[in-house]
Amino acid sequence: MIMRYTYITILIISLVAGGCKKFVDINTDPNNPTTAQRSLLLPSTQVSMAANMYLINSGTSTFMQQAVFSADLSRYQQQGTSFDDSWNGFYSQTLNDLESIISTGSAQGDWGYVAIARLEKAYLVSLMVDLWGDIPYSESEKGQESVSPAFDKGTPIYESVLVLIDSALVNAGKVTTSTLVPASADMIYGGTKASWIGMGNSLKLKLYNQIRLVDPTRSATAIKALISDPTTLITSNATDYTFKFGSAQNPNNRHPWHRIEYQSAKTFYMCQAFIDLLFNNDDPRLRYFIYRQNATAGLNNSTNSNGYYGRNPGDGTAAPADLNRRSTFGVYPAGGLYDNAPINNLPVTNVFLTNTGATSTLKVVATTDGTGAGIIPFITNAMVKFIRAEAALTLATGDDARQNFSDGVVANLSSVSAFGAANGGVALSAATITAFKDKLLVSYDAADDAGKLNMVMTQKYIATYGNGMESYNDYRRTALPVLRTPLSPLTTFPLRLYYSQTELSANTSLGDNVSALQIAQQITPVFWDK
Repeated sequence: MIMRYTYITILIISLVAGGCKKFVDINTDPNNPTTAQRSLLLPSTQVSMAANMYLINSGTSTFMQQAVFSADLSRYQQQGTSFDDSWNGFYSQTLNDLESIISTGSAQGDWGYVAIARLEKAYLVSLMVDLWGDIPYSESEKGQESVSPAFDKGTPIYESVLVLIDSALVNAGKVTTSTLVPASADMIYGGTKASWIGMGNSLKLKLYNQIRLVDPTRSATAIKALISDPTTLITSNATDYTFKFGSAQNPNNRHPWHRIEYQSAKTFYMCQAFIDLLFNNDDPRLRYFIYRQNATAGLNNSTNSNGYYGRNPGDGTAAPADLNRRSTFGVYPAGGLYDNAPINNLPVTNVFLTNTGATSTLKVVATTDGTGAGIIPFITNAMVKFIRAEAALTLATGDDARQNFSDGVVANLSSVSAFGAANGGVALSAATITAFKDKLLVSYDAADDAGKLNMVMTQKYIATYGNGMESYNDYRRTALPVLRTPLSPLTTFPLRLYYSQTELSANTSLGDNVSALQIAQQITPVFWDK
């Protein structure tokens, strides 16, 4: 119900704020306002995609030890209801509306809308393959023509997605202006053509890197072509492919993590493994990512620590009465509070995570704290740089792995800092960002090739905080970063997500033994996971 309510309320805001002017501004047949419908449908697809990601983002962030959404998922135990709202919402809302835009827009030559819809569809479908493996695709979104669509294999779907991206870029090229659609119809880029082209090429870069273990020669060739003109990729934080939530409370269109945690009842713990990774490595992003509600709380609800009270992965013990003592989401990416209070027990050798200027007092968070205007970082400038570094180290693409690693670190710190400062926090100085990057480069230069790749993937893991889905993909492909051993796992690390139980019950094309199909999800790699 949380997911559905999030979608409905955010959708109301998007329709009111982004669609009303266009809805009444009809300069064609008033009995057939097709352009107006697309101007409403397109932002609604962006809203529904982001809103329906709540369960899969929270669950994969739990698998990847960045947060603890569920004790069972922290112990690797999935259910048929674990991700059903995401699955059902993607098919019944997002993909259905995208298909409508593509169909009607193609028939009427409205290529700007078609281009964006195809790029959104390519991103979402490829992500669903990454998470679930085999999914309905060729027979899906056909209404009553196919009420029980067959499940297609991931490999041919990926091939179709790559074709879909290319066709979208061709469609964009048919638009002679610098904007594909009116700014009010696009919540991501305000219709800017160059930004969508950069997103499309960056998505191709991501996908070719994703399949590098399957066909390294093909991946290397494709990536070399893409980086031959890096200006066609996402090249700055300003052109990150992200969804930005609002700050309204009535109706509520805030980041789902803010909505869930900035109230008296809470769902999450912060993962102690992620907290420790940042704390032990003198990482200034800790103050942006995590907010402490209590200055002395610690692991296992102790009272003499530094306030960074999370939960270890795989901890199956019952939660104590600790809602006012747990650490919670900070200013980035959920739009919560920036932690500028003194931290106990900081190492004296720390340079970046210090108490200099830390003058705030901690508090128990409430709905009025923070803006809630958080983001989900889908594909960012930092991610693109880390992808290029990984490909250079593993595929000999001729790219500069060290420079891309350096650029990725700077891009993420700059993005987190700027976002934090714009939402009640404190900005990192340019000198601090440079010095932190230089510290990492000293270790990078001293490492062998395996150590360099470990550093690239670890920094990408930190930089993708807020997008557990991408970290989950990276880990299954590289086994990096090294995760903390769960305390009491109930099964093995999940290689795919469980299907929606609703789908398994209703789809007659799956046969009788759907239980075996579901169980196989836990241990069956997706096609690119070799």
